Amino acid sequence: MDGGESVVITGFGPFRQFIVNPSWKAAQGLKLVGLGEGTDVYIKELPVSYVKTQQIISEIWQTLHPKLAVHLGVARGSSVVILEQTAKNSGYRDKDVCGFCPASHCCLEGGPEKLDSVINMRDVSKQFKKTGMDVIYSRDAGRYLCDFAYYCSLYHGQRRAALIHVPSSGSLASADRLVPLLQSLIQIMLDQLEDPSDRQTQ
Repeated sequence: MDGGESVVITGFGPFRQFIVNPSWKAAQGLKLVGLGEGTDVYIKELPVSYVKTQQIISEIWQTLHPKLAVHLGVARGSSVVILEQTAKNSGYRDKDVCGFCPASHCCLEGGPEKLDSVINMRDVSKQFKKTGMDVIYSRDAGRYLCDFAYYCSLYHGQRRAALIHVPSSGSLASADRLVPLLQSLIQIMLDQLEDPSDRQTQ
């Protein structure tokens, strides 16, 4: 490590029944515990708005140049942590909190149909399965703001981004259990970036 690496962690703002979004609470918890010496942690709350999310994410990559951006979102009704490998460009039909939906139903007109993270989420999830933790791998991030934010970040950040869906129910929904698990997950992702031999060939 060169002593000045940064990781940006985002969580989402208020949404439907979540007056305080659990993903933002988790981001705040990660800022408190940190990711180890030599890694600066920046956190940013993303409003559940397509336009604002797009602006904030492009600003993050242009101004902070993080080693990795980790986007946290809530998986409603889930009690497990879900690691998302892939973001999709099209099919966005649900309105955001402002009542807006992209006219093209796309993140980026003319952009690739899907983008994969450089991080091998399947490998990361396997490491946690061994410890009996509820971490699962997914290739469908749901085509709403989480998926949208992920695509924008993968696009602007040369695919150095991760999307983690945090549970809204069950024992892992409590911050004191969730935050240490997320901390370990992100540290494994950073190790994978340091040593590309840990990674699948893209």
